[in-house]
Amino acid sequence: MSVVRQVLAIDGRGEFMVVEEPVPALRPGQIRLRVRASLVSPGTELGGVPRRRAHPEPDAPPQPFGYANAGDVVAIGEGVTRFRVGDRVACMGGGYALHATEAVVPQNLAIPLPDALSYAQGSFAHLAATALHAVRRAAPEIGEHFLVVGLGLVGQLALQFARLAGTHVMAWDRLPLRLEIARQGGCDRPVNVTEEDPVAAAAAFSRGHGIDASILAFGGDGTEAFRQVVRAHKVAPDPHQMGRIVIVGGCTIQHQFAAALGNLDVRSAARTGPGYHDDPWEHGADYPSVFVPWNTQRNLEECLRFMEEGRIDVGPLITHQVPLGDAPAACDKLVTAPGEALGVVIEP
Repeated sequence: MSVVRQVLAIDGRGEFMVVEEPVPALRPGQIRLRVRASLVSPGTELGGVPRRRAHPEPDAPPQPFGYANAGDVVAIGEGVTRFRVGDRVACMGGGYALHATEAVVPQNLAIPLPDALSYAQGSFAHLAATALHAVRRAAPEIGEHFLVVGLGLVGQLALQFARLAGTHVMAWDRLPLRLEIARQGGCDRPVNVTEEDPVAAAAAFSRGHGIDASILAFGGDGTEAFRQVVRAHKVAPDPHQMGRIVIVGGCTIQHQFAAALGNLDVRSAARTGPGYHDDPWEHGADYPSVFVPWNTQRNLEECLRFMEEGRIDVGPLITHQVPLGDAPAACDKLVTAPGEALGVVIEP
């Protein structure tokens, strides 16, 4: 096997490039895979690029990035029992599941990829599990009115899971491409916030009941959007806002609590569920399933199962599929023309 790999990186000037580096040594509890597809996360991975370009550090070395890929197992480390050489897998994890020709990943951050799914579909497992965990935090009930604000990849997947849970789904964004993709994904009422009043639209959509649960799935300043979401939520006779708001994007919000927020539950959704970033768990330890039923691995499994059954469709989310050599230009498009691209899958 090769001792070097090609990997997508970003330098201190905010420029993308493909570099060569040694393949990490295979540790106990890890698998090595030949990567067949990886998915770029525009928000988490590329959100800092404008700042780098505005304040470049030319001497900073290129940093490999990526955390969602799929491929074929080519070697297993000591103690790995869940996989064999030749298995198709979907993988996740910052610093592990890179945009590269080869990757070394802890075994619990990998999941068998069903034969019916492509590698490109498998590369969505990480972001799908992030969306699934956020929707679980929102605790949707059948017949509720559910709002997703921000239609990046996590927002798009969250609205599909919310619809799968039996809710009526509204989504807000300002980019026509993303709103059209949401419509294809089953969103009942996409709203372009630059063209109509989203709060009034929510009142009409919910037939006067108000929004029951919402997810904010974007980064940056979220204060104004949060205020609009609060106004869109249902109101008790007393009159205080009610319902649940889940923050899954890395937005910053300034808002007074207590009476100014009513009795809304504001919840954070961190990553893919329990286990991720617990090194012993990632490398093969486990939590008792009776107490922790929805750990990261279980969420990954469910996401691929829903895809295999056709109940979650990532196809409309893919706008570009490119070889690794063309990945720098594709990533640059995500940064400079977000209205023209969304899901970029890299196929080394």
